[in-house]
Amino acid sequence: MFSANEALPRLTPKLDRLTRDVLFGDVWQGAALTPRERSLITIAAVLAQSRPAALDFHLRRGLDNGLVAEELAEVLTHLAFYVGWPAATAALEQLDAALADSSI
Repeated sequence: MFSANEALPRLTPKLDRLTRDVLFGDVWQGAALTPRERSLITIAAVLAQSRPAALDFHLRRGLDNGLVAEELAEVLTHLAFYVGWPAATAALEQLDAALADSSI
């Protein structure tokens, strides 16, 4: 299975460096929003764009940033009305897997 986390530094070292240093090292560290708030925003954005790999990553990151199962379920329910039922229900499998892995 393809993993962007493994391929990024191997195939595109500069994009990997920008991702680590600029995106997660600078943008995600801004003082105006908490990491938890950034996770909510990012989950909404990647769900709306139908980016399942990014959604899986950011659901897990959201859990690491303090989001809980009930909040993530509410996000999917809320977004169903804005980005579409199929997108929100398709995300349930990823949410279920992320929650299962986080309880280990």
